[in-house]
Amino acid sequence: MTLFNVYLDEFGHIGPYLSRKHPKYKESPVFGLAGFIIPTHEIRGFSTWFYQQKCRLLDFEIKRSHAHPATWEKKGSALYTVQNVKKYRELRNFTNRLFNKIDRLGGHLFYVGLRKTSPIEEHNPKSLYLAVLREAIKRLNSFCEEDCQDSALFTLIMDEHEQRLQFVTEAARAMFNSNEPRRCLVEPPFQVESHLYQTVQAADWIAGLVGRMGCHWQAHEEYPDFEIFSTYFEARLNAASVRSGIRSYPKNTPGFISDASLD
Repeated sequence: MTLFNVYLDEFGHIGPYLSRKHPKYKESPVFGLAGFIIPTHEIRGFSTWFYQQKCRLLDFEIKRSHAHPATWEKKGSALYTVQNVKKYRELRNFTNRLFNKIDRLGGHLFYVGLRKTSPIEEHNPKSLYLAVLREAIKRLNSFCEEDCQDSALFTLIMDEHEQRLQFVTEAARAMFNSNEPRRCLVEPPFQVESHLYQTVQAADWIAGLVGRMGCHWQAHEEYPDFEIFSTYFEARLNAASVRSGIRSYPKNTPGFISDASLD
């Protein structure tokens, strides 16, 4: 039986959204979790590889920080900007190498999210996060049960969150749900400090990129400049992903689920 580690981080923004030009509610039209699935026995080798690649790609920034590169991190939302992707071929090449590396190790990319549609007065960030977390666990469990030979198990590792107790509790309930228990989840999610884990930093970079692409997919009329992310990375992302997607809007789109209906 295969044992996987799954590393996830947030993409988009948990707060309400009206438009990109709104003075207050303008952060992101989407919210979700993204990262990667990797066989547990490949984690050490992948961590070393990512650390080395990070040091090469961001050597100048790391040296300028005077921090040890093992504990230095750059957020994916700051790395994957329109300007950086346009200007730095090294970043584009690295991204494809990252996807290829995960694939060669028997892993996959993974993301789940939705476009926020609730009116401002009804938007509930906590309910939104819990809904996305439940959906992520459901899809990962289905991947292990249905897509893997002889089934598989997974452990979920995430960046620490201020409401850690409630989210871990929700995951524990999902594990032992009397109607549809998530039997492939070994334990409730671990939450760790991202700057100490190269794997969690890698998940954050993937989440940063997926967040940009999600804006373009779900609100392309407001984010025409984000097309560059889809141009360079969408085909490879889709090829390397399993059980992934961002729910669509408007409501008559097939498969649409609003954040309210996921509560």
